[in-house]
Amino acid sequence: MNTAARRTATLALLLLSALPAFAHEAAAPRKPIAVQMYTLRNAGPLDQQLKIVHDAGIGAVETVGTQNVSATELKQLLDRYAIKAISSHVQLAELRRDLDGVVAFNRAIGNTVLVVPYLDKPDRPTDAAGWTALGKELGTLAARVRAKGLQLAYHNHDFELVDFDGRTGLELLFAAAGPDLRTELDLAWVARAGHDPAVMLGKFKGHLFAVHAKDNAPKGQAVDEGGFAAVGQGVLDWNAILPAAARAGVKWYIIEHDQPRDPAKVIQTGADYLRDHLTVSAPAGAQH
Repeated sequence: MNTAARRTATLALLLLSALPAFAHEAAAPRKPIAVQMYTLRNAGPLDQQLKIVHDAGIGAVETVGTQNVSATELKQLLDRYAIKAISSHVQLAELRRDLDGVVAFNRAIGNTVLVVPYLDKPDRPTDAAGWTALGKELGTLAARVRAKGLQLAYHNHDFELVDFDGRTGLELLFAAAGPDLRTELDLAWVARAGHDPAVMLGKFKGHLFAVHAKDNAPKGQAVDEGGFAAVGQGVLDWNAILPAAARAGVKWYIIEHDQPRDPAKVIQTGADYLRDHLTVSAPAGAQH
């Protein structure tokens, strides 16, 4: 065998010996981490926002409505960066007005979970009866969404966590909604309302689609960032929260920060923390 042939054979052997390592890396399960795109709203064009997600090693996002683009354009951008839309925040008014249009858009981008993200003040109940009535409406809406092959979830802030004779508005809402409505629990807002996130997770066991993984800075700090912090850099007890989330059946951990000074850094920091501390893998069909 001449020198060139020996080199070729040696190279082939090296490549073959490396294949199992490459195969293992490609097959390694991804952690169920996503990014709420609201975090990136001030981080340049949508293409740049998705590149930040990709560069942080994350393969899933929760969109904000249509992201102000067509379904075709959004799907192309998601595919460009090998990112899957796992859910979308859609205002209640839009769901009431054009549910078929919302469903069609989200089917086109491959998303199957719609999330009511926020209640404008006129829609916020002020008593227990009001929260029960809203829960019944959302339960009916969730059943309609399920009939179309999607799921509906509800995302909280702090105003749902007011107490009414031992039960929060959020608990009253879900008790009235029935089994079709899923929970997206925002852990930082739960803590801001004076509740223990780990305890609250237990109350919604079996109903949780996702949590918003966000943190609160120590009191008086990060004022220009709304008092929020990157995941693992604030005051929330993640050593208690993450096991509680796993026991409660959380499927996705969605990184969010309402007012990040440096969105890319916040996402990278949160992703690194969750990758180091989560023991669960992304749901089947959600890996890339």
